[in-house]
Amino acid sequence: MSHALTMDKPRLSVSQIVNMNVGFLGIQFSFGLQQASMSPIYQMLGAEGKDLPYLWLAGPITGLLVQPLIGAMSDRTTHRLGRRTPYFLIGALLCSLGLLLMPFSPTLWFAAGLLWILDAANNVTMEPYRAYVSDRLREEQHASGFLTQAAFTGLAQTLAYLTPSILVGLGLSKDALGANGIPVVTTLAFMVGALLSFTTVYWSTRRVPELPLPPEEVARLRALPRGFGPALAEIWQALREMPQTMRRLWWMALFQWYGMVCYWIYIVPTLAATVFGTDDPHSAGFRDAALLNGQIGGFYNVIAFVAAFAMLPFTRRLGAKWVHAFALACAAAGMWALPGIHDKVLLFVPMVGIGLAWGSIMGNPYVLLAGSIPPERAGVYMGIFNMFIVIPMLIQSLTLPLFYDSLLGGRPENVIRLAGVLLALAALCVLAVKTPKSSS
Repeated sequence: MSHALTMDKPRLSVSQIVNMNVGFLGIQFSFGLQQASMSPIYQMLGAEGKDLPYLWLAGPITGLLVQPLIGAMSDRTTHRLGRRTPYFLIGALLCSLGLLLMPFSPTLWFAAGLLWILDAANNVTMEPYRAYVSDRLREEQHASGFLTQAAFTGLAQTLAYLTPSILVGLGLSKDALGANGIPVVTTLAFMVGALLSFTTVYWSTRRVPELPLPPEEVARLRALPRGFGPALAEIWQALREMPQTMRRLWWMALFQWYGMVCYWIYIVPTLAATVFGTDDPHSAGFRDAALLNGQIGGFYNVIAFVAAFAMLPFTRRLGAKWVHAFALACAAAGMWALPGIHDKVLLFVPMVGIGLAWGSIMGNPYVLLAGSIPPERAGVYMGIFNMFIVIPMLIQSLTLPLFYDSLLGGRPENVIRLAGVLLALAALCVLAVKTPKSSS
């Protein structure tokens, strides 16, 4: 391990930890818009229900290819702005442009292609940003840093989910449509996301810049070979030398992310069927379901925001894996119950469990991870850990259509129940992870 990276880092204040994570507000607002709006947008542009997972392939494939590569490259970067900063500034700018264009998509293929660009930009930003947090914080502050990041995830996605409903509350019509059939309130929500994507990341880089590398570390990095080839070789070597704690997190990640993607893709069709009694994506009931999803999604993200801070003392005392297992179990129960609820108000009850899990998902696994990886490889291992997210998403996209009709009866409600079963399995798997006492 490099001496330069094991030297004492300055302890950051609470306000500094908050400021360095403000960028996650913009990054996760973008993801929240995708979770809340892409399935309705696809269906409004003519997609069939069984084909939705295929149309979501952009996220897992770009994440699989981009994040490990960018993470490895950022480990070797010596730019004057820092090792990580150039990547997440460029990624955030491209993301803003993608968000501006998405709601004006004239056809299904255009929207699907644009999602590939948008997800690639998000992925260029994501893992260098996580590595920056790991780089900047002392190990005893990792829990504070990553759970604050989780809190901003909850806040951002709350705003993303609720923005269309807020606009309707301000007097805009939920039935006002653009030329392509996409609601005007959805278009305006994407414009808000475009504004936040770059400005929040820029705020964090200005308020809490990266630490300058010592001259000997800069010399070491500049002596390393550059380009895609050496970066790919570094990824392969890191995979072979992956810490055992990280290896054991795979099974948890498989069930956790397969289940969450099932929820995000099929929650609006489920609400349309169970609450509004329609399967027609062009009906007023379907648009009502999309707005209702924004409201309950906003609520579970508020829970995630609060829970991320509330979990901190429990994570320190009980360990990240026990807190995470409890949160996943709560979400499993909520998802299993959700399709049987037909009252709008009662829908907020299972959202408490889903919110607890979402707040934990975006924080506690990274607490487990950060304590197990060598700091000079933080970028590449954060990128590889993202493979633990995107590979389950890719598996979901390729396998669910194969049994959507035969095993799940072609009903979106049954996909939500499946998600509940998978999150229960993820809770059991995280309990099997053996970790150092400090992060268990």
